[in-house]
Amino acid sequence: MSTPKELRYSEEHEWVKVEDGKVRIGITHFAQSELGDIVFVELPQVGDEIQTNEPFGSVESVKTVSELYAPISGKVVEVNAELEDSPEFVNESPYEKAWMIVVEPTDIAEVETLLTPEQYEELIEAE
Repeated sequence: MSTPKELRYSEEHEWVKVEDGKVRIGITHFAQSELGDIVFVELPQVGDEIQTNEPFGSVESVKTVSELYAPISGKVVEVNAELEDSPEFVNESPYEKAWMIVVEPTDIAEVETLLTPEQYEELIEAE
């Protein structure tokens, strides 16, 4: 299972990537593999505020519906609209095509509180 080294991770299986002071967010390879085939993705609107550890959307698979939890707080500045028509990208490419939102963080230092790749690998090995 891939755990890209340049990302940080939440205990709820979201990943974050810092890009020019903004944060791109998606779900991990582990999360999508546990969910199974993704059939629908619900995301917030540009301009919405998200709060750390609060739901910001959901993914629906053939097995279940799972909430997406914000790894950091901030304002949504971009949404991956392609996921509306192609939710299967979450299964096919969780780190590239299937990013979900880009957030202007309230406090960029929140990223440092997230799990390192090594810590995340330990978490998923324990599950």
